[in-house]
Amino acid sequence: VQLQASGGGLVQAGGSLRLSCAASGRTFSNYAIGWFRQTPGKEREFVAAISWSGKSTYYADSVKGRFTISRDNAKSTVYLQMNSLKPEDTAVYSCAAKTPIGGNYYYSSSYVFWGQGTLVTVSS
Repeated sequence: VQLQASGGGLVQAGGSLRLSCAASGRTFSNYAIGWFRQTPGKEREFVAAISWSGKSTYYADSVKGRFTISRDNAKSTVYLQMNSLKPEDTAVYSCAAKTPIGGNYYYSSSYVFWGQGTLVTVSS
């Protein structure tokens, strides 16, 4: 499955952005999708994930209550609504498809297909 993240940009602290992850290729609804972020010099960090059905969601403690992940399988798209943004949320955000069998939602090693990232910059 091919993934393309979009929706990044520059926003002031306290503002909102919605990222999209559009998929093509293999059956999108077979895959759980995760969002990760990375800043220069730091390891890739788990942000949020959603099961193939959309019934289960997972969040990093740092974004819980501020970010919401959702999916529309008919549109082969996953969304990440980001509210109350903070400067420390600044990063390149990437979406990825998790292996259908096994694996841990929180670990990047569980994800088999990755899209190009989109840059989110939060100014103070």
